[in-house]
Amino acid sequence: MDKVVATAAEAVADVPEGASLAVGGFGLSGVPNVLIQALYEQGTGSLSVVSNNCGAMESGLAVLLAAGRIARVTGSYIGANKEFARQYLAGELEVEMIPQGTLAERLRAGGAGIPAFFTPAGVGTQVADGGLPWRYDGSGGVALASPPKEVREFDGVEHVLEHGIRTDFALVRAARGDRHGNLVFNKSTRNFNPLAAMAGRVTIAEVEELVEPGEIDPDAVHLPGIFVQRVVALTPEQAADKRIEQRTVSTPAARGTVNG
Repeated sequence: MDKVVATAAEAVADVPEGASLAVGGFGLSGVPNVLIQALYEQGTGSLSVVSNNCGAMESGLAVLLAAGRIARVTGSYIGANKEFARQYLAGELEVEMIPQGTLAERLRAGGAGIPAFFTPAGVGTQVADGGLPWRYDGSGGVALASPPKEVREFDGVEHVLEHGIRTDFALVRAARGDRHGNLVFNKSTRNFNPLAAMAGRVTIAEVEELVEPGEIDPDAVHLPGIFVQRVVALTPEQAADKRIEQRTVSTPAARGTVNG
């Protein structure tokens, strides 16, 4: 039952070339940076990644992306990642864009053993009708487009069929974890992490604080250990290394102003 692995390098050592990965995080929040860095140093490439976005500010998945290690991305946000956009438009990267809620549910469904489900999100758009560019040809044309999906009516409302997602591995980050793999996430870092963890056949969690079994109240567990196969305890320095994507500060005058 002790799922603790000594190092991040050891935890990702068996991730092969061409593996599929579900990766937690949203922007810079809750990203398993240490595990991603270990994967980068290992040299694994041709990866198919499922994540909300593909890294930001040269951190997270952006490390693998910039090194040309990612072949395909399934996500819902390109955002301000210029290298992500460049590779996509240049035809170097295959990208499947999915509505954010649909992506979350596809990960959860895959982890729960649900092969597919119907949702109204995307009906009447290219999400359902097909034609979304998955890969460009580098000259502005579309080399590969999304296929049409089944649409069915329920109670007078059309729904599109979406398939659950399962991946070879999942990489997530948690605030606390015990040796059995039970995890607790801190506030917004909870984001896609539990869903990504559920979708992975082998889930690896980096935890900021490792505790003994029984120290986490069962009612406080956000993700039970049944979904986690390996746990890596971060050093205090690794746990404290957290960047801010958009820093906003107000002036003292503005803070004291009362709108009337």
